[in-house]
Amino acid sequence: MDLEASQKLLLLERRISSCRLCRDAPEKGAPLPHEPRPVAWLSSKARILIAGQAPGTKVHASGIPFDDRSGDRLRSWLGVSREAFYDRNLFAIVPMGFCFPGQDEKGGDLPPRRECAPTWREEVMGAMPQVELILAVGQYAQAWHLGRLKQRTLTDTVANWREIHAKTKPVPVLPLPHPSWRTIGWARKNPWFERELLPFLRKEVSVRM
Repeated sequence: MDLEASQKLLLLERRISSCRLCRDAPEKGAPLPHEPRPVAWLSSKARILIAGQAPGTKVHASGIPFDDRSGDRLRSWLGVSREAFYDRNLFAIVPMGFCFPGQDEKGGDLPPRRECAPTWREEVMGAMPQVELILAVGQYAQAWHLGRLKQRTLTDTVANWREIHAKTKPVPVLPLPHPSWRTIGWARKNPWFERELLPFLRKEVSVRM
């Protein structure tokens, strides 16, 4: 990517960081109940894009994507160190919703804000043409990046990873569950995930680092 394109990417990051759309002009429902803090790590060099859902409370506080236990689990899936994970020459990390969406009555995180992806996603993807692999983490990233290839359930989608990887070339997508603590039980019920998908995932990541 040339200098002009790199400068455009930097300007795009600055525009994202100043976005207050979900607070000031919500598409549906109530506005974001707290000050937005967009978290999106774009890159002009990384060949791997991690497309997540939205920041949680810890990420909202730190401004660092996957800066929590779910990030530790994701890094173990990828087979990379924390240092490598946060090297923007290696990974771009761009969730579907850039801001912490708040929590529901039970204390769970709400879905990504509806305003975010339609406003920013296509421009962000167009600004990183060097990306060679997309890791779609969770159902919201899968819905956007897979379209009709997304199955009825997340389990069905992730189980179909081989076909999805083949059909989304030349920039293949690998669907992954969200690496929350709930995935521990899910992985026990779906042993193919650790036995088959994770070794393939680590190989795909390693050849692009």
